[in-house]
Amino acid sequence: MTDIPPHQLPKDTGWIEVITGCMFSGKTEELIRRLRRAQIAKQKVKIFKPRIDARYSENSIVSHNEQSLPSILIDDIIEVLKHSDDAQVIGIDEAQFFNEGIVHICNSLASKGKRVIVAGLDMDYTGKPFEPMPQLLAIAEYITKQHAICVVCGNPADRTQRKTTESERVIVGAANIYEARCRKCHYIPKEN
Repeated sequence: MTDIPPHQLPKDTGWIEVITGCMFSGKTEELIRRLRRAQIAKQKVKIFKPRIDARYSENSIVSHNEQSLPSILIDDIIEVLKHSDDAQVIGIDEAQFFNEGIVHICNSLASKGKRVIVAGLDMDYTGKPFEPMPQLLAIAEYITKQHAICVVCGNPADRTQRKTTESERVIVGAANIYEARCRKCHYIPKEN
């Protein structure tokens, strides 16, 4: 079901797992792995992603290495409640694109006995915490911080480097716009 040792798994209750890290660290890949294991265990799984993220597919969550699982595309996090009554396990990808309501929704679902697995960036391209991830990290029972490899020096990377000069906080993209960097090699791009 999960990599949590059996003696540490909650019983007769729900819980929240957060998978976080920089871009290219394998967050979605790890989310897919956990959700597939739940499906193999014959658990009812529902998966959600924000409409803003249509980089690889509109009807699936897709990792950068092209693993995928069918998902429900939503505009507002409240829609998760409408689709999750019969679910035992709920997966939410790209959590940083949702508003603060995701914290209440995840808490509510976990309080109803559901396992909620959320993946998202913990920092934006400037290295600042990416809301609402800090709040999700605070309420989660289990947290996994993924690391990528710095494309400059090969160190473990925990930062997302934007390769363009746009200053909007949210610009959806992949390797064409972003790359993984370590603390030493990361810098904030200057605006034009």
